Amino acid sequence: MLDSDTKRRINTCRDILVGKVPDPKSQVEQITIALIYKFMDDMDLESEEMGGERTFFAGEFERYAWARLVAPGVGGQEMLNTYTEALTKMVENPGIPELFRSIFRNAYLPYRDPETLRSFLREINGFTYDHSERLGDAFEYLLSVLGSQGDAGQFRTPRHIIDFMVEIIDPKKDEVILDPACGTAGFLISSYKHILKANSTDAGSGNGGGAEVDATEATLDSPMRYSGDLLTPEDRLRLASNIKGYDISPDMVRLSLVNLYLHGFADPKVEEYDTLTSDDKWGETADVILANPPFMSPKGGIKPHNRFGVSSKRSEVLFVDYIAEHLNPKGRAAIVVPEGVIFQSQSAYCELRRMLVDKYLAAVISLPAGVFNPYSGVKTSILILDRSVAKASDSIAFLKIENDGFGLGAQRRAVKGSQLPQVKAELSAWLAAARGGGRVVLDSLLGFAVDKARIAEGGEYNLSGERYRENGTTHSEFPLVALGDLSLFKVEGGGTPKSDVPEYWDGGIKWATLVDLPQDDFISQISDTKRTISAAGLANSSAKVIPENSVIVSTRATIGRIGINRVPLATNQGFKNVVVQDRDRVSPEYVALALTRLVPTMKAWATGGTFAEISKSKFCELEIPLPPPQVQREIVAQIEGYQKVIDGARSVLENYRPYIPIDAAWPMSELGDVCSFASGGTPSKANDTYWTGQIPWVSAKDLKVDQIYDAGLHVSEAAVEESATQIAPVGSLLVLVRGMGLANGVPVCEVMVPCAFNQDLKALLPNAEIVEPRFLAFALRQQEVYFRKVLETAAHGTLKLNSVSLRQTKVPVPPLETQQAIVAEIEAEQALVNANRDLIIRFEKKVAQAIARVWGGAEEAVAA
Repeated sequence: MLDSDTKRRINTCRDILVGKVPDPKSQVEQITIALIYKFMDDMDLESEEMGGERTFFAGEFERYAWARLVAPGVGGQEMLNTYTEALTKMVENPGIPELFRSIFRNAYLPYRDPETLRSFLREINGFTYDHSERLGDAFEYLLSVLGSQGDAGQFRTPRHIIDFMVEIIDPKKDEVILDPACGTAGFLISSYKHILKANSTDAGSGNGGGAEVDATEATLDSPMRYSGDLLTPEDRLRLASNIKGYDISPDMVRLSLVNLYLHGFADPKVEEYDTLTSDDKWGETADVILANPPFMSPKGGIKPHNRFGVSSKRSEVLFVDYIAEHLNPKGRAAIVVPEGVIFQSQSAYCELRRMLVDKYLAAVISLPAGVFNPYSGVKTSILILDRSVAKASDSIAFLKIENDGFGLGAQRRAVKGSQLPQVKAELSAWLAAARGGGRVVLDSLLGFAVDKARIAEGGEYNLSGERYRENGTTHSEFPLVALGDLSLFKVEGGGTPKSDVPEYWDGGIKWATLVDLPQDDFISQISDTKRTISAAGLANSSAKVIPENSVIVSTRATIGRIGINRVPLATNQGFKNVVVQDRDRVSPEYVALALTRLVPTMKAWATGGTFAEISKSKFCELEIPLPPPQVQREIVAQIEGYQKVIDGARSVLENYRPYIPIDAAWPMSELGDVCSFASGGTPSKANDTYWTGQIPWVSAKDLKVDQIYDAGLHVSEAAVEESATQIAPVGSLLVLVRGMGLANGVPVCEVMVPCAFNQDLKALLPNAEIVEPRFLAFALRQQEVYFRKVLETAAHGTLKLNSVSLRQTKVPVPPLETQQAIVAEIEAEQALVNANRDLIIRFEKKVAQAIARVWGGAEEAVAA
C-alpha cells in the first residue's frame, strides 16, 4: 500500500524539478530513472548482506554505485558529473538485465544545476525499497501525475475502474490477454493480479485505496500480494507469455515495461506497435482484450490499412472494430468508449454498432461524466463484448453508474455508496444466465435488458440506455414495524474486554468504537476499525461479532451516530446493533436512513447520570415505516444520489487551493525587499485589564483560516501600549514562525481587521507600490517546499522559521495590474467554490425531505 511518506517524497521530487523540468512527463522520466538507479543499488546491498556479490554495480561500474554518488563529502559538481556520466554509460553495463538497459537507453539529465540535482537525489535517497512491490506502489502513484495526454485523447484510467472492468471480464490462467493501447499497462497488471488471486489458497485482502484516497492517486492492488500457489510452473510460464500489450509511443512502452517489471513480470511482453495503421499483427487474436484506447483522431483522420470491417478514419471506431475482430470465438472484452460510439448518427458509427449488436455486444455500462477528472470531464461508457453471450442471447444489458465511489469534482476524493460492486455482481449473474440463451431478465435497480430487435429499430442501433428505459414508481402508506420485531430484526449489544489483559487485544476481530463513525458522516460505511480484539477478548466480554451489513447505532453518551458495517465486527457497549434477519423484506441501507429521523427520539429516551444511554428495551420499541423492498431501494438510491452531491461539494470546499502559475518572465524579489516586518508579543496574564478589551489578539490557534476577522482572545489598548504586542493593520499578512503547528505547513493569513498578535507570529506589511497584499498571500502559500527546507528545530524541539530565511523567500513580482487581474480571477474561482456551501444546505434539505416522505411527514419543498 502506498504510504504517506512515499507520496510526500514523490511530490517533493516533482516540486524540486519543476523549475528546471516543467513538463510532467519529463518529471516522471527523471524520477523513474533515479528510483530504478537506487533500486538496483539496494538490491546489490541486499545481496551482499546475504553473503552474495554485487551484480548491478560491479567492476568498472562500481564507482557509479548510488551509495558512493550520495556519500557525505561529495561536492555538487562532482555529483553532477558522476550522475550524468552514469546515465550515459549504464546501457553498456553487462551486469544489468536488458530490460533495465532499455530504461537507461537515451536517458540524460536535462539540466546542469548541481544544487537542484543534490536536492533531488537527497530526496530520492530517502526511499527505502527492499522489494520491488513497494517501489511498484510508488511508481504507480508517480504515473498518476502524467494526467491528460490531451492531444492524443488519452486519459489515465482510474485504477478502481480498471479493476472493475477486469473483474467483470474475469480472465483465466490459460487465456491470451491483450491491451492494444496499453499506456502504462494498468489493465495487464490488474488482469495478472486477478488471475493470481483466483489461484491462491489464501487470497487475503489487497491494498485497496483506503477511504481517503484520491481516485487520481489510487495505486493498483499489486499482484505480488497473492501467492498464486495453485498455479503450476507450466501455468506460470504460459501466463507470463500470454499477457501482451502494444503502444504507439516508445516513452509509454518504456514506462509500461518498468511498471510490469515492478509488479512481478520478469520478461514483460509489451511492444511498440501502431495498432491502427500497421497490419503486421492482424492475425494475432486474444481470448480477453481490455482497453481504454485514444478517443481523438489527428487532423485529417487516421489512415488505416484496409483490413478493418468498418470503414472509418476515427480512432475510436477503428479501435473498437479492431478489438471486436480480434476476439477468439469465445472471447470477451471491456472497452472504455466516448459518447460518439454510443449514439453518433454518422454512418461509420451506425455500422460499428450494428456489427457489435449482431455479433459481439453483451452489455453497455454508462459511467459518470467526472470519472476522468481532473484530466477531462468527457462522458464515457464501457462496452462489454462477449461472443458467447452475443451468440446465445437475444438481448443486451444496459446499466447506469452514478456513483463510482469517488466524488466527481477535480479532486476525486472517496465518497460513500459506490455502485460498482452492485453492478459487477448483477451483471456477472446476468452474463452467466445469458450464455444459456433466450430472453433473460436483468434483476437490477441500476439497469435492464433490451431485446436486440428493439435496438435495431430505425437502423441507428443507438446504445444509450435512457432511450429504452421505462419509468414507473409506486407510492403508498407504509406500516410501522418495531426494531424489536424478531421476524425482521435482532438487536445486539456490545462490550469491551479488560484493558489490562494484553492477550485480549490486537487480534483478528475488528472492534468498532465511536471513532469509527466520524461526526461528519451522514451514514458511516465501516469496512475497518481503529482497534481489534482477540478471540479470547471476545469470549471474555459481552462483545459479540455482528454480521456484515448490519446497522450500527451509537446509543450511549454520543447518541445517534449511525453506520453500516461492511465487514463482520464487534462493537463496544456504546452501541445497539440492528441485525437484519429478513433481507428479502428489509434493506439495511433503508433501515439506517429511516433511523436518522429517530435520533431526537433516542436522545429524548436516554437516561443516566454521567453518560446518558438508551436501554435495549427502549431501543427495541423504536418503530420505522416499512415500504415494499422496491420502494426501499428507490428511496436509498435517491438519497445516496443527494448525498453524492453533498460529498462532492464538501470535497470541493476541502480541496480547493488557489494557484498562481508562475511566468518565467516575471521578476523575482526577496520578501524583505517588498515588505516590512513586525514582531508580536503577549501582554502579562497577571494584569486582568489587559485581557478585557476589544482588540483581537491572534495566536497560532487562530491561523486556521485564510482571513482574520476575529480571534479567540481580545486585549485592551493599554495592553498594546504597555507590552511587546503590536497592531497588524488591514492589508498586512500574519505568518506563523514558531511552534509545532509548522509541522503541517506555514500558515499565511490576511488581516481583515486591525489586530494584535503574539510572538510566534510575524506581520508582513507589503509595499503597496510593488505588491498587492492578496497576491502576495497567494504566492506565499505556494512556497511549501522552500519553507519545509528552511524550517529549523530549536533546542527544546520546537519548530521555527527564522527571520533571515523568511526575508530571503523569493516571490514573483509581476506588474501590479497583472497581480490585480490574477487576484480577481482567483476571487471569481473562490466565489464558485463557496457556492458549494449553499449547495450542501439545499441538498441536505432534499435528504430531509425524502426521509420525511417515508414517514408521511411534511418538509419544506426544495427545488430540484
